[in-house]
Amino acid sequence: MSPPAVLTVSEVHKHYGELRAVDGVSFDVVEGEFFGILGPNGAGKTTTLEMAEGLLRPDAGGISLLGRSPWPRDVELLPRIGVQLQASSFFERLTAREQLLTFGSLYGVDAARADEMLELVGLADKATTPEKKLSGGQRQRLSIACALVHDPDIVFLDEPTAALDPQARRNLWDVLRQIRRRGKTIVYTTHYLDEAEALCDRVAIMDHGRVIALDSPTRLVRDLDAATHVTLEPGTLAPEQARRLPGADDVTLDDVSLTISTRAPAPLLSALAERGTLDGLQVRTATLEDVFLHLTGREYRA
Repeated sequence: MSPPAVLTVSEVHKHYGELRAVDGVSFDVVEGEFFGILGPNGAGKTTTLEMAEGLLRPDAGGISLLGRSPWPRDVELLPRIGVQLQASSFFERLTAREQLLTFGSLYGVDAARADEMLELVGLADKATTPEKKLSGGQRQRLSIACALVHDPDIVFLDEPTAALDPQARRNLWDVLRQIRRRGKTIVYTTHYLDEAEALCDRVAIMDHGRVIALDSPTRLVRDLDAATHVTLEPGTLAPEQARRLPGADDVTLDDVSLTISTRAPAPLLSALAERGTLDGLQVRTATLEDVFLHLTGREYRA
C-alpha cells in the first residue's frame, strides 16, 4: 500500500502583474519522501514552496498540507511543519544553544530536545559559541536545527546548501540523510543537480512557472536516452582508429582529450581493453544535469 500524500498542490497559480511566477503547478509529496524542486533562476521554485508553507496566498488552485489548507495561516498546522528559508535570521548575541532554546520555547520544547538537535546537526561542540562566530556551513546547520527543534512531520528547505564550500555541502548532505532516516518528509529546492540526484526520491523540474518533468532522478536520466562519453588522453588513439571501433558514434579531439560518444559502451570498452588503452580512460554516463539542461536550455538566467 502506497504511503499517503502529505502535500498536494493542484493547478496552483501566482501572478505578479504580467509575470506568471507559478502557472498551473501540480504535484503530490508522499509521507517519508525526499522531494526536490529544481529549476533555473526565476522558474517559480521559491514561490511554489512559500505557497505550500502558507507564507503566500495562491491566486488560483488548491493546496492541501497534512490534510489542511495552509492559507489562511492555520495555527494547528504550524507545530507540524518546519521551515528553513533562503535567508535565515537569528537573534543577536545568542549562542547556538540559546538560539535553539528560544525557537523551541515557542512550541514548549525542553532543553533536552535542543541538545538533541545540536547533536543531530553536528554542532554539540559549538553549543556555547555565539551565532555570529559560526561559519556559513554551521549557520546553515543551525538553521535546519531550528526548523526541526519542535519535531515537525514535514520540513521545507529552500536551497539549504547555497553558497557552501564542497566540504560543508557534503556534511549537510549527511544531516539531511539523518533527517530522512527519522521518517521526516522533506521538500526542498536546490540548484545543485548532483545533490538532488544523490538525495531525492523524486524531483519536479520547473521552468517559466510550470512543472516540465516529474519523476525519480534515475528514471529521468534513463528516459533521456543520452550517449555515454568515453574520454582518452590525447595520443592514446588516433581519431581515425577511434571512429572504426565497434559502438563508436562520434569522435571529438581537442588539446585535452579524445572523446568517443557511444550508445553501446560494452563493445567499445571491450575493444579498447583489447588494444591496452584503458590507462587514464574516463567513462561519463548521463546525469540529472544533462536532463535539466536538455529540458531548460543552456542560456544564462539572471
